[in-house]
Amino acid sequence: MRLTKQTNYAVRMLMYCAANEGHLSRIPEIARAYGVSELFLFKILQPLNKAGLVETVRGRNGGVKLGRAADKITLFDVVRVTEDSFAMAECFEDGAVECPLVDSCGLNAALRKALNAFFDVLADYTIDDLVKARPQINFLLGINNLSMPKVVAPAA
Repeated sequence: MRLTKQTNYAVRMLMYCAANEGHLSRIPEIARAYGVSELFLFKILQPLNKAGLVETVRGRNGGVKLGRAADKITLFDVVRVTEDSFAMAECFEDGAVECPLVDSCGLNAALRKALNAFFDVLADYTIDDLVKARPQINFLLGINNLSMPKVVAPAA
């Protein structure tokens, strides 16, 4: 199984926002840090925003921030939002194959078990885990929190 570029960069975008905690992250800065197009990141931003994984702030001083704490966003949350299909074989797809063993196949059961194990491992890791595993992540991503505007909490 191979994850899409969309999932890869969605995780990276969330890691950037987590490393830049307390500040709004801007798409041009994230794109520059990872060497990817801004347009690609904007496309990824939409499903992340819809799922509540990120929040966007519009305007001249706008940007992106995590929609919830980094330790509450699992890799499974991201994969579930960004991947279209988890069909590991054509028999996983509804009505895609005419096989007399489709409902009682050992391969199908083994692949389903492997996929569930994959999901279980992804659910064990959070964006916070990935960021804390790299103590120099801010330096590596070129994040300088001193020059960035702080996120202002809404008035109660």
